[in-house]
Amino acid sequence: MTYKVYGDLRSGNCYKVKLMLHLLGRAYEWIPVDILRGESREPAFLKKNPNGKIPVLELQDGTCLWESNAILNFLADGSEFLPTDARLRTQVLQWQFFEQYSHEPFIAVARFIKVYLGLPDDRLDEYAAKQLDGYHALDVMEQQLLRTPYLVGEHYSIADVALYAYTHVAEEGGFSLERYPAINAWLQRVAGHPRHVGMFE
Repeated sequence: MTYKVYGDLRSGNCYKVKLMLHLLGRAYEWIPVDILRGESREPAFLKKNPNGKIPVLELQDGTCLWESNAILNFLADGSEFLPTDARLRTQVLQWQFFEQYSHEPFIAVARFIKVYLGLPDDRLDEYAAKQLDGYHALDVMEQQLLRTPYLVGEHYSIADVALYAYTHVAEEGGFSLERYPAINAWLQRVAGHPRHVGMFE
């Protein structure tokens, strides 16, 4: 099966899907969508995702799946990257919800303001405000990764994919990772997987 992925190479949410497909060795076609030009709000795209956001994964039968972490769960089903044990699977979801509510709104948005928008004067206060909660999210991750090599125990899962996406580029949003040895070791561990692919590869 060849998938179509509608996304932006710079987006961490889109990168999650790309990385997962590479980890699974699945074929896909990448279709770029420029959100700054409003392409995700055009009628043709809204038929694929009425919420007007990327990424979107289109299946061969035309079904379109959206929300990056939902797509990860779909792709990883039945693979080594999604545990079958109910407790472990719930912990994977726990970290994915954490990523969307306590990590991405701060680290990803700070990066968006700086990388996509060029840190405009009218967003400086918002950018500064993102730092405190972003560091709190990193603190939570560090505590877990001091105890286990991956976010859910001993094995690489989609919880790691979800949080790697924006954590590995957190410095682009103004966050220093120097005080997080466990996170840095984890980043190297994830990047060392034989089927790993970089954001821009």
